[in-house]
Amino acid sequence: MGAQKSVHAGKAKIDVNVDFSQKLCASLMLPSFRGSQSPLSLIIGSLCIKHPNLFGGSEKLDVSWDKGLCDSNALIAYRRPRPEWLSQQSFVIQHSVSPEIGVHGAPTDNFSRSVSGGVNLSQFSAGLDLTEPANSNWSSTTSIRFKHVRPLNDDGRSISRDLDGLPVTCSGSPHDSMVVLKQESHYAKANDHSFFRIRFQIEQGIPLLSKWIIFNKLKFVASKGVKLGPAFLLTSLTGGSIVGDMAPYQAFAIGGPGSVRGYGEGAIGVGRSCLVANSELAFPLNETLEGAIFLDGGTDLGSGRHVPGNPSLRQGKPGSGIGLGYGLRFKSQFGHFQIDCAINAFQQKTVSFGISNLTS
Repeated sequence: MGAQKSVHAGKAKIDVNVDFSQKLCASLMLPSFRGSQSPLSLIIGSLCIKHPNLFGGSEKLDVSWDKGLCDSNALIAYRRPRPEWLSQQSFVIQHSVSPEIGVHGAPTDNFSRSVSGGVNLSQFSAGLDLTEPANSNWSSTTSIRFKHVRPLNDDGRSISRDLDGLPVTCSGSPHDSMVVLKQESHYAKANDHSFFRIRFQIEQGIPLLSKWIIFNKLKFVASKGVKLGPAFLLTSLTGGSIVGDMAPYQAFAIGGPGSVRGYGEGAIGVGRSCLVANSELAFPLNETLEGAIFLDGGTDLGSGRHVPGNPSLRQGKPGSGIGLGYGLRFKSQFGHFQIDCAINAFQQKTVSFGISNLTS
């Protein structure tokens, strides 16, 4: 169920987009966060409000709220107009609540699924984003934000330890605070037969107070696509590492539909470092349907034992794994639909679904 409406406020037009839907069959859903049984807990959807001229000087205000079955995210962004050759500024306030399954979840069914380990994260952040003017094939964004992270149990209460009695924060208290300076750089180049993209992300924890987290985290994603006759080959490599202070929730979780297919979220391992490789060959079956075969692999590079509390060892995660399989890709005017059937190194099969580029 969705609705769109434009409201005129003076000379400005406010765009409001509401999209809510309620699940019809509770037996097909995951348990809702905090165990709520109210009808609202079964509703998923989003609310988006945009004001293109807040104070009469082309200032933009975006307010959005997304709610899933077990998570939610609220975002307020205010953007001031600046000349195109200067960095574009955005003041951002964000709050999210989500289950932390990748790190604290327990793998089941031969590592093909991950179930909740009773740890959820409530995260609040506020700060400034600076987007640099695009230069040829390069673009970059710099941000500085204050972050406050508070782990919760499934009843919504603050916790400082997991079900095994080990700390879930870096400070050992029920919350962590930090100021994070983040730099993202993107490079993209494409022609009629291929494309290449790479993204670097560096995060630095700034110790404004003695109890705040000090760390340096690096992550990169490189992808290459090539046409092979009517088929298309896509390969990607993702890696990262973190040094300095660290809470378990900052670790790299390996496994899942967006990582190594055939495994549950974080079911392969949790590490201070990681490396994940993906390859997929897609070929047309008709005008709107494509078939695909894929091979994924990932490893924590032996860094799992360096994560506080060593969640990988406690959950018996292997630390490395591969998954292979096949799938279908369907493109329509309503969006792109994807289904994958994968098998992991333990001969366990899984089926996953995905939807993207949905139209309003």
